[in-house]
Amino acid sequence: MTNHPPNRTTTSLLICPLALGLCLTANLTAGHLLIQLISTAITALFSTIPADSLLTLLVLFLLTILEVAVAIIQACVFVFLLSLYLQENI
Repeated sequence: MTNHPPNRTTTSLLICPLALGLCLTANLTAGHLLIQLISTAITALFSTIPADSLLTLLVLFLLTILEVAVAIIQACVFVFLLSLYLQENI
């Protein structure tokens, strides 16, 4: 008795890369939304409390660095999972 992988339909072969892309998009969009919200808060705080605005600007800078790191990691994970997926199905 041989050990063959289960047969997959064309639909299931298309769903995996789409799901990976959806996860990547959701993770990156969440970071961008958070950066947008903090930027809006900085703009609103600057006219009333400039010291808090500068502190929030520092948080925004750190969050931007984190977002770049997350983007790099997400891209690496996406490529790794996609290559595993392709090796399994080709």
